[in-house]
Amino acid sequence: MHSHLLLPALLLLPFVHGQNAPSSSKRGLVYVPNTKHMSDDNIWISGSSDLTWYYNYESKPSPAFANSKLQFVPMLWGGSTTFLADVTAQIESGANITYVLAMNEPDGGGATGGSAIPAETAAETWQREIEPLKKMGVKLGAPAVTGAPSGKVWLQNFFNACKGKCSADFIPVHWYGNFEGLASHVGEVRATYQNLTMWVTEYANNNVDLKESQTFYNQSSQFFDRIDYITHYSYFGSFRSSVSNVGPNAAMLTEKGKLTDLGSWYLGGPATGNKPHGAAGRTTIFTGSTIIILLASIWSLV
Repeated sequence: MHSHLLLPALLLLPFVHGQNAPSSSKRGLVYVPNTKHMSDDNIWISGSSDLTWYYNYESKPSPAFANSKLQFVPMLWGGSTTFLADVTAQIESGANITYVLAMNEPDGGGATGGSAIPAETAAETWQREIEPLKKMGVKLGAPAVTGAPSGKVWLQNFFNACKGKCSADFIPVHWYGNFEGLASHVGEVRATYQNLTMWVTEYANNNVDLKESQTFYNQSSQFFDRIDYITHYSYFGSFRSSVSNVGPNAAMLTEKGKLTDLGSWYLGGPATGNKPHGAAGRTTIFTGSTIIILLASIWSLV
């Protein structure tokens, strides 16, 4: 039932646009802090939120979620030499660290948040900083490449450079674009790495109108929840529409910090009727993930 040949049939899933959204234990948070509006952090851990995990592009947890139900998933963003020590210290202190992520978009450049690491260097870093965690019972995520063709090539080069010494448990996927492209990309990745489960750790339909963005969200969430080999997913939109580098309509918060329909649905809540608006001409820095955004000229993340 995992064959990528079944994906076209799933494209026909009905569009659910009702007032109440189904919950899902697979959903997590891509945490992008806003130092000007730190109270926004409380939205993701409110009583109505059904999110179960989060990552912040870093090896250490965010203080905002220290006493929350969200499970932290550390990430080795680039070429760290302290990742193993950081994660080991958390485990020894009693933290529930059962998964780790590796290398954010290593085939991409810094302008779009990529870590730009050669595959050979990444393989050496993995064996030193990540592979030892396997003996501690931690499940290991492969590097999270972009959805571009360069990502596929980079990941193949990475595993070749590992020479069998990088034992990943799951494959993270990134996608920016429409649902048809997302489903096709997921199918292609699955066909290549059939023995690994999959996490979709960044996704959105960037720079489209509101209806199209909402339709994409509903289609993709149904898709992820029905596919058993997709065990975790995290929508890229946990910020205000005025600072969104994927277009205002992809954001889960309005420019005033209120949940949009999409944002509320993602948390398992009802539609809010709050419409997002952008702020063209401003420059914003997402400090949590080192992504620099020029909103006057929106960049694609793919």
